[in-house]
Amino acid sequence: MTKKMKLSQLSDMLQDLNVESLEGVTIEGDIELNITGGGGLNPALAYAIGSEISQISLHMANIGRILGFPAEQLFASAFGMAEAPQPQALPASPKIQELLASKFEVSKVDNWKNPIQEVTLGATSGDGGSRKSTVTIGGENALPYYFDAEMPHRNYVTMDVFDMPIGMAKAVKGNYEDVINDPAEWAKKVVRDFNADMVTIHLISTDPLINDTPAKEAAKVVEDVLQAVDVPIVIGGSGNPEKDPEVLEKAAEVAEGERVLLASASLNLDYERIAKAAMDYGHNVLSWTQLEINAQKELNRKLMKQCNVPRDRIVMDPTTAALGYGLDYAYTNMERIRLAGLMGDDELTFPMSSGTTNAWGAREAWMVSSPLNQDSDWGPREYRGPIWEIVTGLALSLAGNDMFMMMHPTSVQVLKEITQTLYGSIESEEIDITNWIGAEV
Repeated sequence: MTKKMKLSQLSDMLQDLNVESLEGVTIEGDIELNITGGGGLNPALAYAIGSEISQISLHMANIGRILGFPAEQLFASAFGMAEAPQPQALPASPKIQELLASKFEVSKVDNWKNPIQEVTLGATSGDGGSRKSTVTIGGENALPYYFDAEMPHRNYVTMDVFDMPIGMAKAVKGNYEDVINDPAEWAKKVVRDFNADMVTIHLISTDPLINDTPAKEAAKVVEDVLQAVDVPIVIGGSGNPEKDPEVLEKAAEVAEGERVLLASASLNLDYERIAKAAMDYGHNVLSWTQLEINAQKELNRKLMKQCNVPRDRIVMDPTTAALGYGLDYAYTNMERIRLAGLMGDDELTFPMSSGTTNAWGAREAWMVSSPLNQDSDWGPREYRGPIWEIVTGLALSLAGNDMFMMMHPTSVQVLKEITQTLYGSIESEEIDITNWIGAEV
């Protein structure tokens, strides 16, 4: 006599077993299975299928036991067995400590033959400057954090300081309200309290559309910052292509011998004047382009061949697009530049800097909540903003970026700890970052 069973009957049987993981689960649809008899399955085939199903059940039971469920009790109650079948034990897995202690041999990439140029920022008294220490970036022979190539220098962070109060996200502004009117004190604070490796002073008040501060007056701010801190500095203008060459020339003059980074030379302003100022007064040049690898090659070539800037005086800024606003494109552009340099393109073998502060331009970083009613909850912005800056910087560090211009102290601390861990040396002090979150929403 042929035995038949429907899926609905199978579902009822499973429910009778009172298996907690099957609570609320139903088997939809219905087919009829011939279990035995001449019109059913071939006995040999049926036996083979039964064997496979039994093996599967034993493996599943073993998984259940690993997760803490007493599977043997389920077998005993289901089949009236005094002793449940014992699934074959899984081989012991190696401990995580053993894996971490293992030595890995990684094959080298043969076409990465060109090291990235090293550039030193800052000058000590022995070099004619007044910095306590210098920062050297570049020198890589591979993409960052690779097993097979030494990364000679860690990533560095330069924190932004402005020569006048500016509009900032609330989470950022809360950290600087006591110094926002004094650039020198602001610079002191980011070095003393927030562990900045360098300081970037932005002379934005020189913009004719803002305060049109004279270049000579702006240069006095640079002098004040140089006296306030002993770390290397970056000097930025306002972004006005007509005014910036004059401003950076005067700033380069008062910072003579300090080997600052002049930010920046670009194709849409008189880069020759900026390059000349750098050479006349012993500084470095930030070569800034806008997410275009061929433009970066062109500007670097002109700085070297037309303006006679030595290779060890050029740092690239290919432009940073924030998370959600083109970060994938910025990453791809930086990675292409780094790979081209490693493979021998001598117009791209320079260290890179990222304006990671651009992350604060993303509305998700500073808005209280989404402007769309149907959108999900964005969470508190005092945490969301720093996360936006951290993720932007971390992604670009993996693309080969060497130096980050940043604003929020929490972002700085977290990014430095992650990149230094990957590099293999945590030098920063342990600091309570809860003090840096900023004002409440």
